[in-house]
Amino acid sequence: MSKAERLIEMMITINAKKDFTVGELANEFSVSKRTILRDLQELERAGFPLYSEVGAAGGYHILKERILPPIAFSESEARAVFFACQALQFYRDLPFEQETISVLKKFLNCLPLDVQNGIAQIQNKIAFWTPDRHCDSPLLKSIFLITINHHAATIRYSSTYSESTRTIVPIGLYAMNGLWYCPAYCTSANQIRVFRVDRIKEIIEEKPYPKGKYPIPASIQEYLEKTEVKNDCHIKIRLTDIGVKRCESECLLASGLKTFPTGGGIIDMDINHTALEWVAGYILPFGSDATVLEPTELIELIQQKINELQQHYCRLE
Repeated sequence: MSKAERLIEMMITINAKKDFTVGELANEFSVSKRTILRDLQELERAGFPLYSEVGAAGGYHILKERILPPIAFSESEARAVFFACQALQFYRDLPFEQETISVLKKFLNCLPLDVQNGIAQIQNKIAFWTPDRHCDSPLLKSIFLITINHHAATIRYSSTYSESTRTIVPIGLYAMNGLWYCPAYCTSANQIRVFRVDRIKEIIEEKPYPKGKYPIPASIQEYLEKTEVKNDCHIKIRLTDIGVKRCESECLLASGLKTFPTGGGIIDMDINHTALEWVAGYILPFGSDATVLEPTELIELIQQKINELQQHYCRLE
């Protein structure tokens, strides 16, 4: 085994062990302790996060923020990595924003010039655009870490109409239309609620909770699948050509949109009953480009909003 191969193998071994002695590595790689010490010094100079303790119980330990061993990528795999990262660049906030920038710079600098030029074409020609919501989520990384650590959090949350303090047990995170959402079990409501991360103003306390204490799905995928199944309200909305184009940009309604060869289209789908209020507010600005056919409750919600607007502007006269 060459020295370069031994150093790579040693990085993989150290990452797996986390705690080790020079003698253990010497036996494993069939070299002298002096050779292992020189190898460890080279790894430390390269930035590998090791620290040593002297004494009978001493040895080497690897820091929590460890460096991973080199990984070989083909040109197509390298392009695939940057293509995936391109999908994230238009989000205002990411859980590891600075780390994402850092890793892409390191990765790009290691690639041949022709591959770098190919990736530049991807960046110049392909964009996964998401609307800029002008909503900062400074606590996104904290909520991300609370979620993956299976902790509960007491937060100060600003909803549409009020601000409150509540304890939540996050299920996971998902991004949609430029915003981050955190479905979580709310101990105040004793049920699962969806919290917008940009509306979490403060994390007051974080603590672990006993496994199985709260009735939450095991994964965010399981939650989203169950949410889709619970669609218990049927809506039907006739659209003009303009109405179709406006609905195509809204992922919830676009999933139930059907267009007609002669023009226009119809939204014919099941949704969760709790989303009716949102649908009414979204469809209202369409004016005559959208006609609600059912349910009656949705028609009444739109009529109510029209009356509220009329009274609001009449008071301004």
